[in-house]
Amino acid sequence: MPLPTIATPTFELELPSTGKTIEYRPFLVKEEKVLLYALESENTKQITNAVKSVIKNCIITKGIKIEDLPTFDIEYLFLNIRGKSVGEEIEVNLICPDDGETTVPVVINVEDIKVKKDKDHTTQIKINDDIMVEMKYPTLSQFVKENFDVENVDTEKSFDLIASCISQVITEDEVWEAENCTKKEMIDFLEQMNSSQFKDIEKFFNTMPKLSHSVKIKNPNTKVESEVVLEGLASFFA
Repeated sequence: MPLPTIATPTFELELPSTGKTIEYRPFLVKEEKVLLYALESENTKQITNAVKSVIKNCIITKGIKIEDLPTFDIEYLFLNIRGKSVGEEIEVNLICPDDGETTVPVVINVEDIKVKKDKDHTTQIKINDDIMVEMKYPTLSQFVKENFDVENVDTEKSFDLIASCISQVITEDEVWEAENCTKKEMIDFLEQMNSSQFKDIEKFFNTMPKLSHSVKIKNPNTKVESEVVLEGLASFFA
């Protein structure tokens, strides 16, 4: 006689990018093992495949393409899947801003962590009176690089990343689709910009939606109270 099947609960959340409600389940022990083995390998490709596999397996709603979701959707999904899988409270050690050295442990509930949207954010960037650029969000591979790739801890946005996030270059008479251009052509296009124009491109990344949560902490030594803002998935597992 076979052993009984263990029922797995399901949950719903709203994707920050579209507002669409999707159904998901926690990851199982077998999936957690795959993720842990991949993280131990420190191999970016292996980690990417593991994260993709785990999230893909846990999403029940049909028609969701993990590869096409923006980074902040992936972060939000992963955070909530992990919360339902191993516990909805996360303990982080925060450094008190007033002295820059005292560490205070803080417990945060996953449900309190939201995706913050900047009111000044836009995907359409006017380069000059004749040219506009339509941007798209970084996706799964960049999510892994920023959160798990120990060999690439520098968070400065590279030209390769920026070039890969250009969706269209638009003039009054013509539209160039990025998929029909080479990476070199996109980088050459970026290098023609002046400093002010390039800063407008960088602003797209700086104001992009991101996981964000404010925490008030009190330094036990100085008794000074401060507010610390955590941003990005990696901040909640420090």
